[in-house]
Amino acid sequence: MNDFVFSPPPVISVPVTGEAVRFPVRRIFCVGRNYAAHAREMGADPTREPPFFFTKPADALVTGGADTPYPTETENLHHEMELVVAIRTGGANISPAAALSHVYGYAAGLDLTRRDLQDIAKAARRPWDMSKGFDASAPIGDIAPASAIGHPSSGKITLAIHQETRQSGDLADQIWPVPEIIAALSRLIHLAPGDLIFTGTPEGVGPLHRGDVLVGEIAGVGVVRTRII
Repeated sequence: MNDFVFSPPPVISVPVTGEAVRFPVRRIFCVGRNYAAHAREMGADPTREPPFFFTKPADALVTGGADTPYPTETENLHHEMELVVAIRTGGANISPAAALSHVYGYAAGLDLTRRDLQDIAKAARRPWDMSKGFDASAPIGDIAPASAIGHPSSGKITLAIHQETRQSGDLADQIWPVPEIIAALSRLIHLAPGDLIFTGTPEGVGPLHRGDVLVGEIAGVGVVRTRII
């Protein structure tokens, strides 16, 4: 007997560095404006106010270095290079001191943005959803287990397009470090195993074009690769 109207979609998952198993993904949360220099380039005040979050669907992920299609309804697709946190154990009201015990590992990821649609939404005070949560809007590299690499709080984060560096920063420049991000998000929702958190981008965001080859790297964590087609 079939319990569903149609077959459920397959489990979304991300490869794990050095392991045969994959990390199953439940939800994707993203932190906005978590580097002061990026906040300034977006015309925002970089003061240390509480972090804010937006979401992407799990099936927005692009894994394994696969190509990323240029999305519809935009003429200004932007790259945002980010550290991604993979949650292994859930919880609510997690303290910063306990936050890292909930982390499985880390990856390099890209938060792709339809910047023109985002600007329109901001001006109209409407939600950002369609500027951030569209199909294939979250390329991601393999997840490196924290048991192997520890919990990086500093280290270079870069993005190159056709081997030309476009973004360069350091994880130490985050306004809200990972433990505080996890604590803040867990006060808003009950974190669950399989949740991913994109932790914000350094300065240097800019437009992408069909044919662009992107290579993002975070020291000690890993690499994300994709080509815009």
